[in-house]
Order: sequence, then structure tokens, then C-alpha cells
Amino acid sequence: MTLVLTVIFIALVFEYINGFHDTANSIATVVSTKVLTARQAILLAAATNLFGALVGHAVAKTVSSGLVDAQFVSNQTIVCALLGGIVWNLITWWFGLPSSSTHALVGGLCGAAVASAHGNWKAILWSVEKVDKVTGAVKHEGVLHKVIIPMVSSPLIGFAGGFLVMALLYLVLKNRRPHWVTKVFGKLQLVSAAYMGFAHGLADAQKTMGIITLSLLTGTTAGAFDGFPAWLDFLKLSPAAGGGAPDVPTWIKIVCALTMAAGTAAGGWRIIRTMGHKMVKLQPVHGFAAEFTAATLLAVTGSLGMTVSTTHSITTAIMGVGAAKRWSALKFGVIERIIWAWIFTLPAAGGVAYLLMRLAQGMDWAK
Repeated sequence: MTLVLTVIFIALVFEYINGFHDTANSIATVVSTKVLTARQAILLAAATNLFGALVGHAVAKTVSSGLVDAQFVSNQTIVCALLGGIVWNLITWWFGLPSSSTHALVGGLCGAAVASAHGNWKAILWSVEKVDKVTGAVKHEGVLHKVIIPMVSSPLIGFAGGFLVMALLYLVLKNRRPHWVTKVFGKLQLVSAAYMGFAHGLADAQKTMGIITLSLLTGTTAGAFDGFPAWLDFLKLSPAAGGGAPDVPTWIKIVCALTMAAGTAAGGWRIIRTMGHKMVKLQPVHGFAAEFTAATLLAVTGSLGMTVSTTHSITTAIMGVGAAKRWSALKFGVIERIIWAWIFTLPAAGGVAYLLMRLAQGMDWAK
């Protein structure tokens, strides 16, 4: 029981860090364009993150049952997975790099699971086909379909989408005065920033929901809650009929949503400076185009249960917007640093989690 509560605590720490680490993703543009002050933007992001986190749980189901083989997952595995993600998040936050909390968590989970399986890579569910019992449709799940393919495609879509939306706006607004454009899109950016905050909550809060659900399922299967009073029955989870993933309990959604909102309120100014100022100089119309593109991408993929990175989506959308402005507006030195951080996130977080799990096994804390 103590171990399960420890997992929940560490998962919420990750969610809190995710809140301030990824705050920049949803508010960097609206702050850099000076449509809102930093304090106003944080309040907007916190509120919309909370709302988005309470809507749906397709991504949570992917994390809780669609990435690693449950037989190789213990609560010790989950602790090491979370710590691996937290360490990498803090490193990249310190250097002001907008790396992906999503991929840090996924990498940590995969690395810890492989260590738990004593080097057996089959602990990772690479590609799985499932047939919907109602419709008969074949669904593709696993790391390949839910993580790797979206990891490659979402930045490309984000860049292309940002470029096309901005190019269309240039075409539509070419005869408008700059003062009018700034005034109108200053107001419209409030909507796009709220949309971005909602999509961030929808996409990112669910990862921790999935981790906590997985932990409670593991604890229930191991008998950790046997003999506890009836009022603690809310901690017990079991797979849904037919061996599918359990639904995410409402209390988990609420706790994770509130924790992310609290983390969001703490802010993430180092990353805001990188995204909002160092990559490309933004005006309200550019901020609107980037936020609208990224938020739409996150909303669509989140509803499909794909673990798409908020960071990748908004950063590449900003790059696309900058490219539509002019290629020379992009600062490729900063972009190169960001891309390297993306490339290293999965293996780095996975490596840290793997080493932590092996250390735990060496100390007889884990099998």
C-alpha cells in the first residue's frame, strides 16, 4: 500500500513539473506577442489546462495498457519510469530547451520495463492489432503506432500546418493595415491561446492519469489492497470485461487536472524565452496561426489516443509560421539545439529509468 501511494505521489510530482515545464508550450506565443502579461497568460493556461484534462481519456488508456507488457510492470517499475522522466525534464528545463514531457515519460516507462524484464525487449509492445468487438474494425496500437509514427509525423504536420495557415492569412490580409491586423489578432489570439491550453490539458494530463491507473491496476492484481476497509475500495481497479484497459476513475482525472493546473501556475520562463523570442520574432497574427495549428493537431491526435508531444506541435508550428514570414526569420542555431533535445529525449529518459531499475534490482528492492 505504501509503495502504491509513493507511486501516486511521484506521478503527481511529474504532473506538476509537466505543468510548469510545458506551460511555455501553451502561453509562450501569447506572452511574446504582448497580448497578455505573463501573469494573465498563466491564469488562462491554468484554467484551460484544467478543463482540457477533464475531457476524455483515450491517451490515458494508451499509457496504462498500450505501450508495455503488464506482466513486466510492478510499482517499482513505475517509480523508476517516473524518475527517469522527471530527471530529463528538469535537465532540459534548466537549459531552457522545450523537450517533450510526453516522450520523457514514455521513454522512462519503456526503459524501466525492459530492465524489469531483465533485458527482454519484448516487454515493449511495439505493434499490436486489436479488433473492436462492436464494429469489427482493426485498431493498431503499441509504441510504433501510438508514439514513434506520431513523433515523426506530428512535427512535419505542425510545420506544414503553421506555414499554410500563415501563408493563407498573408493572402487574406495583404491589403489590411498593420495596425488593424495587430488589433484584431490581438483579440483572436486570446481564443487561440485558450484553445492551446485546452489541447495541452487534453493531451498531456492524461499521461499521468494513465500511469496512476496502471499503478492501481498493478497493486490490485498483486493484492496490495486486500484486507483494507471498504471506504478504500476506490483504489481497487481491474481490467474491463474482455481484458481491455480499465476506465480512468473520475477522482484520478480531477487530481491530475488540478495538479497540472497548479504546476502551470508556477510558470516556465526559461522555455518561454526560447520559444517566444529566440526562434522567431512573433506578432499576434503569427501567434494565432501557430496556436491554432498546434492546438488542432493535439485535439485530433489526443482523441485518437496518440501520445503526441505538445512541445513538438507548437514548436514546429512556430517554425512553420516563421518560414512563411521568411526563411531568414528562423534562427537555425536555436532550432538545432531543440531538435537534438527531441532526438535524445526517448533514449535519455529510458536510459535513466533503466539504470534506476537495475540499481533497484541490485539492492533487492525490485525483482
